[in-house]
Amino acid sequence: MRIGIAGISHESNSFSSQPTTLERFKEGGTFRGEEIIAQYRDSHSEVAGYLAGAEQFGYTAVPLYVANAQPMGPLTSDTFEALVSEMLEAIRSAGHLDGLFLYIHGAMVSQEYPDGDGEICARVRQLLGPDIPIMTTPDIHGNISQKMIDNTTATIVYRMNPHLDTRERGLETASLMAKTLRSEINPVQALEMPPMVINILKQYTREAPAIRLIQDAEAAMKRPRVLTASAVLGYQYADVEEMGASFIAVADGDPQAARDAACWVAKRAWARREEFVGNAASPEEALREAAAYPGKPIVLMDVGDNVGGGSAADSTVLLEEALRLGIGDMLIVLKDPEAVQACVQAGVGTQVSLKVGGKTDDMHGAPVPIQGHLRTLTDGHFIETRPMHGGGRFFYQGLTAVVETKQKHTIVLTSRSMAPVSLGQVRSAGITPEHKQIIVAKGVVAPRGAYEPIAAKIILVNTPGATNADLSRWQYKHRRRPLFPFELDASYQREG
Repeated sequence: MRIGIAGISHESNSFSSQPTTLERFKEGGTFRGEEIIAQYRDSHSEVAGYLAGAEQFGYTAVPLYVANAQPMGPLTSDTFEALVSEMLEAIRSAGHLDGLFLYIHGAMVSQEYPDGDGEICARVRQLLGPDIPIMTTPDIHGNISQKMIDNTTATIVYRMNPHLDTRERGLETASLMAKTLRSEINPVQALEMPPMVINILKQYTREAPAIRLIQDAEAAMKRPRVLTASAVLGYQYADVEEMGASFIAVADGDPQAARDAACWVAKRAWARREEFVGNAASPEEALREAAAYPGKPIVLMDVGDNVGGGSAADSTVLLEEALRLGIGDMLIVLKDPEAVQACVQAGVGTQVSLKVGGKTDDMHGAPVPIQGHLRTLTDGHFIETRPMHGGGRFFYQGLTAVVETKQKHTIVLTSRSMAPVSLGQVRSAGITPEHKQIIVAKGVVAPRGAYEPIAAKIILVNTPGATNADLSRWQYKHRRRPLFPFELDASYQREG
């Protein structure tokens, strides 16, 4: 059994000011053939699960093409076509394949195709024909479309947020593929999309209400003939028709069993829909609470500058507010290649005067003047060996500078944006984060895998930006209507 591994993964924020170009995929990582094994084999990603499944389930993995980019705005049309064309050519040139693991995120948007992942699935299905099994392992933040489901054989979504189970889900997908190719099972899948949005503030799967969705999906897997089931939390920053929660079930040769299981989980989620409306503290409230808290560190989740959700990585809102309030002893990471170059010119050990952050657009605050001691310059590379959000192993945030100010603010300036999913981001620059009173993490749930073990407390902060959690501030043009909580009179009735 020869099973290919190919795909393009991107989480596309319709409200970001930064379109995603081919250059962003070069930065994020585009790997071909044996490069995929070197990059992913020892990671904790779903691709690592596909590779490990070869030995465990007795097939030959054929790594073909994998492309990733940091979440940002929609892909330009040229970028989408260039990536998809190269991926399809890699599949076409692979020789006979018995199956394909299609590596997609589930929330890709391109300028031409709002349902970017659905378009990829359709083109791959057209290439391979109707009989070759195609299986995917999307992110739990996907906006799953019927087009994706219609053009694949089985879909298994992460069950954890932070995403600490990516390798396990890859292995589960590998097991399903091997059984399918041995004619032990005949997977059929169903998608159910109740008209509801789960606010990102309520998507932490270790606690209620999100954990109940995962428990319901796992309960559905115990139904007769059901092979697997998934609760998909959705991605609220993609202005597309399929934006929102969805529920998937895969059954063995029984479409009705799959439909009934997906409907059962969806109806239970719909009954609790009001639990998924989110709220968070204001910057002033959060900073005052963090400064007065008896333990440390207090981690402030900068919701509006959620790097993993497609934001700018350079919001100065919390830094500016801390300076206004006279609150010090804070650690913050800002993407600012211009300031990094100024630090390089000044040299380690010197005093520097800089204007940092707030340079991407007008949604994330203005540049903030700072003065301080340039403590460190590093190359921005580090390796993460433990399972962290997304399962990545090799990280690069570009040339990085660390400035210590008289307010005891530790400001980490990076040349490239990176979601704060690993403490290696700051430890590789010589920082011990446990010693700070306040840490600003530019995310919502993803940083918990790294910061929860050291945090005395975590506070979600309602900051402005391209990932602000207040759904009412975004002007959606393409979403479904009615959709709860936008329309409180939305209704949902399904049998099953």
